[in-house]
Amino acid sequence: MVSELASLSELVTIRDFLRFAVSRFRAAELSYGHGTVTALDDAAFLILETLHLPIDNLEPWLDARLTRAERTLLTGVIEDRVVTRKPSAYLTHSAYIGPHRFFVDGRVIVPRSFIGELLCTDDGAALDLAHEPERVLDLCTGSGCLAIVAAHRFAQAHVIAVDVSRAALEVAKENVNRHGLAARVQLQEGDLFAALGGSRFDLILCNPPYVTNAAVASFPAEYKAEPVLAHSGGTDGMDLVRRVIDTAGDHLAPDGVLVMEVGQGRDILERDYPGLPFLWLDTELSVGEVCKLEAADVQTASPRPQRRGKSRAAGEKAARRS
Repeated sequence: MVSELASLSELVTIRDFLRFAVSRFRAAELSYGHGTVTALDDAAFLILETLHLPIDNLEPWLDARLTRAERTLLTGVIEDRVVTRKPSAYLTHSAYIGPHRFFVDGRVIVPRSFIGELLCTDDGAALDLAHEPERVLDLCTGSGCLAIVAAHRFAQAHVIAVDVSRAALEVAKENVNRHGLAARVQLQEGDLFAALGGSRFDLILCNPPYVTNAAVASFPAEYKAEPVLAHSGGTDGMDLVRRVIDTAGDHLAPDGVLVMEVGQGRDILERDYPGLPFLWLDTELSVGEVCKLEAADVQTASPRPQRRGKSRAAGEKAARRS
């Protein structure tokens, strides 16, 4: 470990601090998956975000010389990442979906949903919706990120964002206000559809907890820093996913669509709902982790009477985008 004094005297440029951080992160065997996948990615994000520089282009800044105050700041945040093992997004209080920046802290999981990627890709064309939705529901909203991205994508839509966690909704409110969307994004505390009465929606987005209990129990420190409630999906991870599928038909408009992220649950769901025509939406970084269902399909879904599979530890891959 290099002392703070040595760091301040020997590390001068962003390139210096980037190399230093990567070495520290690799030596500490940190875990990633909260918007970054390698030590280099994580170090670059932490450094650029701490210095309030654009995070999508490292090259112009590599040889920029830093002030003593900036070097002190970077030395501290790099050491915090190693010692606390908190995700870099928590240390900078920032996370991104596409071009959209969100405030985050330990009350919510770090935004990294594949649904966000779909909404941002080709202006959301990957969702292949028949028409622009006027009413959108975001279940398990957490930081409010998907509701906000949807509101940006569908400029005329009214969005309701639901979460069972009051603490998470406090963070979501902060983000809604920062994005200037308080008039179009309504936050609602409740357990899935419970507080919505008979309301129906053209589009339901859902990124529910879908990690197995066994995987949650073996999380590395970075994932343990996030709320367990936002990860734990029961013995096979699909407890809340099934509840959404079983009840979504009562809240979709006649031509409405459900888009839900399910992690590694594809085989389980196709076994449990043999007559349900899941459409799997692949992204640049995922295959078979987001499903799309039409209103008519979920309204007539006939699940198997016994739907509890064996426990399987999905590990960090399941947690990576929950």
